Amino acid sequence: EKHLAATQVQTLREEPDILDTGGGLRNALPLLGDGPVWTMNSDAVWAGPNPLAMLKDAWRDGMEALLLCIPPAQAIGHKGQGDFVSEGGAVSRGPGLIYSGAQILRTDGLRDFPEDSFSLNLLWNDMLKRGTLHFIPYPGQWCDVGHPEGITLAEEMLARHV
Repeated sequence: EKHLAATQVQTLREEPDILDTGGGLRNALPLLGDGPVWTMNSDAVWAGPNPLAMLKDAWRDGMEALLLCIPPAQAIGHKGQGDFVSEGGAVSRGPGLIYSGAQILRTDGLRDFPEDSFSLNLLWNDMLKRGTLHFIPYPGQWCDVGHPEGITLAEEMLARHV
């Protein structure tokens, strides 16, 4: 905060408790306004098209969320089964595509949860029921750097894409 004090960057604290992804985003709403917001996890490295430009180009009226997802063969350093599947255009939960950490999201539903701390997964589940959660697959490569060995994997991935 001291480093950013002389800038226009605003910071928020999650104290005394961590608010998780949903609670943290709801906590930031006074700074973000009413429209859809972009969120992006900071623990991923990308090799390929600009992920935010892809989301922007694919966003349509009627969507409540548009998630950028990674096909498992293009996900480096990810440990898990995946998050979403699509059959016949319908999105559901299941092993398959991996949520990349990048999305455009309408925030209205964040106010519906009484808990201070909650996951965005709860909001996504409500959107799935309404058919308003959408995703697009990322055509490039993506590396999870949220663990120490991810740094080496990301450096190797980037070296191949220079």
